[in-house]
Amino acid sequence: MALALDHVARPLVPAARVRRISLQDFRSYAALDLAVDAPLVALTGENGAGKTNILEALSFLCPGRGLRRAELADVARLGGPGGWAVSAIIDAAMDEPVRLGTGLERAEGGLLQRRNRVDREPAASAAAFADWVRLVWLTPELDGLFRGPPGERRRFLDRLVLAVDAEHAARGSRFDRALRGRNRLLQDPGSDARWLDAIEHEVAEHGVALAAARLETVRRLRGVVEDTRDDASPFPWAALELRGELESALALAPALDVEDSYRAALREARDRDRVAGRALMGPQTSDLSVVHGPKGVAAAGASTGEQKALLVGLVLAHARLVWAMCAQRPLVLLDEVAAHLDPRRRAALYEALSALDCQVWMTGADPALFSDLPAGSATFRVVPGGVEPLAR
Repeated sequence: MALALDHVARPLVPAARVRRISLQDFRSYAALDLAVDAPLVALTGENGAGKTNILEALSFLCPGRGLRRAELADVARLGGPGGWAVSAIIDAAMDEPVRLGTGLERAEGGLLQRRNRVDREPAASAAAFADWVRLVWLTPELDGLFRGPPGERRRFLDRLVLAVDAEHAARGSRFDRALRGRNRLLQDPGSDARWLDAIEHEVAEHGVALAAARLETVRRLRGVVEDTRDDASPFPWAALELRGELESALALAPALDVEDSYRAALREARDRDRVAGRALMGPQTSDLSVVHGPKGVAAAGASTGEQKALLVGLVLAHARLVWAMCAQRPLVLLDEVAAHLDPRRRAALYEALSALDCQVWMTGADPALFSDLPAGSATFRVVPGGVEPLAR
């Protein structure tokens, strides 16, 4: 099934490309100013030198807590003032380069708060950066995704959604806040039923919106996979399905009807949820089912190497989806991906990344892992506190 957006005429838009990244008191870097002019960028160096820190800094150019899901205060340099800053000059679309900045700064009263800026002007949130850059990433922490708990797959899916819908993080936060409020009211014997009615109205509204956004992204991602599937590829295609009560209902009825049904179900389940200490239905219980397409087996039952290849295939499909839905080629961050691939898959990966026409940042301890990168790529050696170019 082809995506409808594939048939919309678009101008030829180059990939969002980081031309310069500057760090201040971020992780291991007291200061860093790195200029880059390449579509594929490789960062090499010993473990602990700070390679992933640079990818993490780039990952803060979107809403959320970055690719490590760190608390904002925890990325500040040890021994530093407590705040931190990330700034990047981005070539995007047909516009002039833009400077995006984010960080933790001291506000009045001494409290640390996240600040975001576009060309040095304040922005309400990092969601504003989506006009210039979208991010896709893969980290070693995702290697156990298919065998891990459903919550990990939901977080993975929410990251996929966020890349095509910058408001998705706020949508999820509103649902989580409403659900926590309902849980507190259920545990209070003196709570008024009218308060529960009101908070359940919010839970249903935000929960259905959250489920619908996830469902639509999975549907569109399936379309990209179908359009590009190749049983002979070293990165197998994945069959995806989002499973949950709300998702099943949304496949059969309008969202407003599903909201009404969900609201009624929450009311009926109050006693059960009070005993459980949590809501037992809703988008917080959904799961993303992934099947190794060519073999027709659940991803959890595939070999470790097959699971890694499936993840790479999903990231490639996701990058294509961002282009299809947003007319933007994303910035792709791949942490330690090459070390876990055999030479054949590694060569195929570099070929596939070049074909994406995105800027890709990769890390790996051994420079030899990147010896087959195409001409025009850039390789850097990362040493504690600094970065230096390597001749190719």
